[in-house]
Amino acid sequence: MKALILYSGRDGQTLSIASYIASKLQDRLRCEVIDLLQAENVDLSQYQQVMIGASIHYGHFNSALDKFVKHRAEQLNQMPSAFFAVNLTARKPEKRLPQTNVYTRKFLLASPWQPKQCMVFAGSLRYPRYRWFDRIMIQFIMCMTGGQTDTSKEVEYTDWQQVERFAQEFSQIKYEKRPKFVTFTPFA
Repeated sequence: MKALILYSGRDGQTLSIASYIASKLQDRLRCEVIDLLQAENVDLSQYQQVMIGASIHYGHFNSALDKFVKHRAEQLNQMPSAFFAVNLTARKPEKRLPQTNVYTRKFLLASPWQPKQCMVFAGSLRYPRYRWFDRIMIQFIMCMTGGQTDTSKEVEYTDWQQVERFAQEFSQIKYEKRPKFVTFTPFA
């Protein structure tokens, strides 16, 4: 079987997570990892499963995610698919579920795509790598939310065991005929 893992990120953590998932699936699935910005002409019919991962920056996913999902929703809804979000809000364990993570919940409620599996992963904080403006803005946000404010530090919040469990679950999802209009239930 062949799986596609698309990702959209800015600082490398979403790619790291997508690549880690692909490495965990290699015994069961052949995986291709492709940047969502390069996926316009990808033929989804060549894959049995699809996963999309996207990170949040300043409260928003990259617009490429919405564009891709809107154009491919029917096809995505007809195959085993999964979605993962990456953001610093998820550094708090209570914000790592689609129902409790405001960004993911908002996306899924508005999306025509209803993935079979969904999770939220904490990202990483890489102050020394950020441009001056981003470093100051992220430091301000971290100060307001009780996070790391030392701009000399890099902190990885990703729970790799959580990522591995998600990969294992993805390898086991199967196509199930679902009603044409399935809606995300935020507190199911």
